[in-house]
Amino acid sequence: MTATSASSAASSAAFSSTPRQQFVQCISPSGLHRVAYTEWGERDNPRVLVCVHGLTRSGRDFDRLAAALSGRYRVVCPDVVGRGLSSWLADPNGYGIAQYVADMVTLIARLGVARVDWFGTSMGGLIGMALAGLPDAPIGRMVLNDVGPHIEPVSLERIGSYLGNDERFSTQQDGIDRAAQLARSFGPLSADEWREINTPLLHEVDGAWRFRYDPRIAQPFAAVTPEQNAAGEAFLWRAFAAIKGPVLVVRGAESDLLSRETVAKMVETGQRVSSVEIEGVGHAPAFLAVEQIDVARRFFDGAPADAS
Repeated sequence: MTATSASSAASSAAFSSTPRQQFVQCISPSGLHRVAYTEWGERDNPRVLVCVHGLTRSGRDFDRLAAALSGRYRVVCPDVVGRGLSSWLADPNGYGIAQYVADMVTLIARLGVARVDWFGTSMGGLIGMALAGLPDAPIGRMVLNDVGPHIEPVSLERIGSYLGNDERFSTQQDGIDRAAQLARSFGPLSADEWREINTPLLHEVDGAWRFRYDPRIAQPFAAVTPEQNAAGEAFLWRAFAAIKGPVLVVRGAESDLLSRETVAKMVETGQRVSSVEIEGVGHAPAFLAVEQIDVARRFFDGAPADAS
């Protein structure tokens, strides 16, 4: 399928509610920390959608998607620990999927529902796979946005080239532009769209603008050995095969992280898996355009996807 950027008027029309900023206290072996999340829609809606972002991003990436779906769902968009408004871990070795899954279990318990649907972009999809593959997992329908159990090595090299660089910017706009450069494979976004999703990634500290994420998340990323990487991939394939609910795999047609071969294997080995490919974008589709949001809307409404 083809997805292009929506007009600003159509994008504005998608907004139907105002987010509420919330926090939940979680625990790691090194102590307590807070996970921030924005919440959209009716507080008492039992139908909940959790949207989880990529490696250095924030839950505010999902503002348009959340607003568009807030009439159907109570939409919850966390900042994974070490990112956005969430705490930084005392021990950076804790930055990993196991801790992120534990935090999401705590968050879901806070929400007071037995089951949630899930939208995970990149790292957020890995967290979702690991959680959904557990026995008695609380996840129903799931969108995996440009990620699978196998991650192409070239993308890991690309991410490693910038991850953890504690960059400083003289103006907020310089930081917005740098974040746009790092995420240029999201697609041909407008200057306003880049400002919309990148402004929450920045804060001013001692007269300079810096990214909000903890640069120490690069330490466990860089320390992974080939053997650990292979074991992690094997675990994710097992987890993915165990997922019982419907899964939609979304791939950016120019993605360097999720290959068509991996998507084909996911469709073959998963239980209820469909896929769709979005033209003109790489890793990962931003889901700002109305056409992309409609892909998620149709899936969560139970409509069949346009298979790639």
